[in-house]
Amino acid sequence: MNRRQALFSLSSLVATLSVAPKLGAKEIHGFPLDVKLDPESVPVPARVGGYSVLTDITARKNLVAIFDRLIPADSLGPSAIDEGALEFLDSQLAGDYGSGAALYLEGPLRPENEEKLMGSPQFITSPRERYLTGLKALELWAQANHKDSLHTLNAVQIDAFLTDMEAGKIDLGPEVNSQAFFELMLQNVRESYLSDPLYGGNKTMAGWKMIGFPGARYDYRQYVERRGENLKLIPVSLIPDN
Repeated sequence: MNRRQALFSLSSLVATLSVAPKLGAKEIHGFPLDVKLDPESVPVPARVGGYSVLTDITARKNLVAIFDRLIPADSLGPSAIDEGALEFLDSQLAGDYGSGAALYLEGPLRPENEEKLMGSPQFITSPRERYLTGLKALELWAQANHKDSLHTLNAVQIDAFLTDMEAGKIDLGPEVNSQAFFELMLQNVRESYLSDPLYGGNKTMAGWKMIGFPGARYDYRQYVERRGENLKLIPVSLIPDN
């Protein structure tokens, strides 16, 4: 399974709807407009312009090189970076996800039992810290092994690096688990490609179009029984029209 086929496999998680460039199915109208949302539940859009966390230019260039190898541009759609993966990640790292607000970061009560019980060591640093530390380690590794930054390498070299990183064969120093850092980057770039455009990634909804997801529509009830049918629904984002 190649990288882009991995995105296709996620289509099994959504209804079997396909997207065409023109709207063909009738839309539902008359839904209530006066429904009030809790302000804390309202999604926060990605920051437009500038970076809050990924402020180091070299680190950003290295991430661009990595993300565009994990989800490259091809006949099926644009690359992760073209779809806003960097903006998505920076926005997430600047918020609760980056600070690890939903994570327990106090460390295990009995470290000797940690891996036995959890299956793998617990990370007691936030995603933001893991990225900042990991990106510095990536640059040091590239300088030591190639006398230049990672982003200057060609596609074959970067692919080889990522393959070894995924297998845990890259030594990024005692502070970075290279295999876990690879998995974190892969998870986040996938999230960016399938997120609502409101969050900075999937800007043209290429990821949604690829798997046939019609987006953040108010109601799907009239389509539930129409399995396997091409409804020709154009994806809808959470971004308001006005």
